Amino acid sequence: MTEQPKIFVAGHRGMVGSAIMRTLRAQGQDNIVTRTHAELDLTDQAAVRAFMQTERPNQVYLAAAKVGGIHANNTYPAEFIYANLMMEANVIHEAFTAGVKQLLLLGSSCIYPKLAPQPMMESALLTGTLEPTNEPYAIAKIAGIKLCESYNRQYGASHGIDYRSVMPTNLYGPGDNYHPENSHVIPAMLRRFHMAKLEGAPSVAIWGTGTPRREFLYVDDMAAASVHVMNLDKSIYDTHTSPMQSHLNVGYGEDLTIAALAELVRRVVGYQGAIVFDTSKPDGTPRKLMDSTRLASLGWRAQVPLEDGLRHAYADFVRNTSTASN
Repeated sequence: MTEQPKIFVAGHRGMVGSAIMRTLRAQGQDNIVTRTHAELDLTDQAAVRAFMQTERPNQVYLAAAKVGGIHANNTYPAEFIYANLMMEANVIHEAFTAGVKQLLLLGSSCIYPKLAPQPMMESALLTGTLEPTNEPYAIAKIAGIKLCESYNRQYGASHGIDYRSVMPTNLYGPGDNYHPENSHVIPAMLRRFHMAKLEGAPSVAIWGTGTPRREFLYVDDMAAASVHVMNLDKSIYDTHTSPMQSHLNVGYGEDLTIAALAELVRRVVGYQGAIVFDTSKPDGTPRKLMDSTRLASLGWRAQVPLEDGLRHAYADFVRNTSTASN
């Protein structure tokens, strides 16, 4: 029997990290190392060094990040850029010094310019101005990509390391953040329609005109893509990337309008009232769709249809959110 690799999942309690844990365990992996934030502060270089030197994993999934919505990014830009830069620098560098050969960084579609051509290709990186509201977070994620690329360029041949990056579209699913102010669009809608159903509200207001188009990916699909990319043979991976552009987009492959999304969420929640659009609120970017052609050519496509994923996410919300039973 082939010995299982020792795998460190950084951020295993987060939405993406916990989905990666589910995927690995479903595939029979049980040699998995985890640490909570209380046990290991990834912004502490000495602590990360001691951990890596002691554990010496074979693979590292860097799913840990400080994340939040527009309000949080606008309010705490220093915390977002500092924490994410430090986590990436510490984990990637100390993984290298401990002899870790395989690492996968999980990023975000916000790395692309605000006005990038649609659908967004990997080549759009660093071709224009970022969205101002989350620029600090995006800069940190871009730095993470370039850290991986730089270590590969300098040490790949001599040390046999292979550090990769994946950039997901908008994610949703079990373990999402349903905070009233800091959540993203799907968890915010699930919460709003659910509360309206409980309260018997005649309508639910959605920001903007409902015409912007967005793409959404179920988090367990993202986890499956991450494990797929981690385990791709290097010769195959390298034929679809380059040393200066090594990241891969991970998307569902289709988008829909915010109005259509609201209608889907209403049906999933079972809300009977009306949907109204508050056109005094901003729409944001007209369209955000990832070009995931490269990943598809490497043998992976999303499996969970949006409505099915929304039903799983809503069940998770009802099961785990205290306000759901109030």
